Amino acid sequence: MASSFSIHNCTALKRKASVSPKGYRPISLLCIPFKILERLIYARVDPTIDPLLPLEQAGFRHGRSTVDQVTLLTQNIEDSFSDKKKAGAVFVDVTAANDTVWHPGLTCKLLQLLPDRYMVHMIMEMVSNRSLTLTTGNRKRSRLRRLKNGVPQGSVLAPFLFNIYITDLPTTISRKYAYADDLAIMHADGDWQAVEGVLMKDMATVGGYLQTWKLKLSTTKTVSTAFHLNNKEAKREPKVKYNNETLPFCSQPKYLGVTLDRSLTYTLSHFATS
Repeated sequence: MASSFSIHNCTALKRKASVSPKGYRPISLLCIPFKILERLIYARVDPTIDPLLPLEQAGFRHGRSTVDQVTLLTQNIEDSFSDKKKAGAVFVDVTAANDTVWHPGLTCKLLQLLPDRYMVHMIMEMVSNRSLTLTTGNRKRSRLRRLKNGVPQGSVLAPFLFNIYITDLPTTISRKYAYADDLAIMHADGDWQAVEGVLMKDMATVGGYLQTWKLKLSTTKTVSTAFHLNNKEAKREPKVKYNNETLPFCSQPKYLGVTLDRSLTYTLSHFATS
C-alpha cells in the first residue's frame, strides 16, 4: 500500500536561505486523488481526536488561530503588569520539527487516541516509505534517499499528525502557548530569581520530553526574554539555563509573526510578518 502511494508523492525543495544547504527542505507535492483521500481521512478522524488535544495547542484547529495565542500571551503579560509582577518567557525552537517526527512514537500515540487500528495502519502507510532526490541547476542529481522519519510538509494530514505527536507535552508550572511546533512558556512572579528558577525547571522538563520523543531543541534559536514596566531594570536579562548553557536573550522576540517588546508598547516598528 505504501509503495502505491509513494508513486504519487514527489518532493520539491523549499528555500529558506540561498547560501547554506541547511536552508533547503523537502516539501511534498501530492497528486489530487491523494489530497482528496487525505481530506476524507481528516474529516473522519478529526471529530474524535480534536477534543482530546490540549487547550494550549491552537495550531491548525477549528476556531483557533495565531491571533488567539498572541492575544492570550499578551493578556497574561498585561495581567502580570497589573499585579506588579515581572514576567519571564522562553520561546522554544525545535529543529526541523516536522522532519524529525519518530514514526514508531507517532504510531503509539495514534493508537492511544484513535480506537481504530486499521485506520492508524493506513495513516502510517501514507506517511512512511517516502524518498527524495535533489537536482541542482546544472541537472546533476543526488542518489535516492529514503526518509525514515517525519511527516510530509505540504500534506493535509501533516499538521494534524504533528499535533497528535506532541499532544502529551508534560505539565509545567509556567503557562504554555503552542501553535503546532511554535511553543512559548511564560511565568510571572514578584522576584526575578523565582521567575528564572521556574523557567529553568520547566525547560528541563520540556527538553527531557523532546529528547525522549527524538525531537531536538535548538539552543541557539530558543531565546529567553523579560516583560516588565520597571525602567530601572530595562536592561535586565533573565538567566535561564538549559543543559548548563544559558539560553540567548532577545529583547524583542517574535512570536507567531508579532514582535514583542519589554512593556508591550505595540509601536509600529514592533510588528513584523513571518
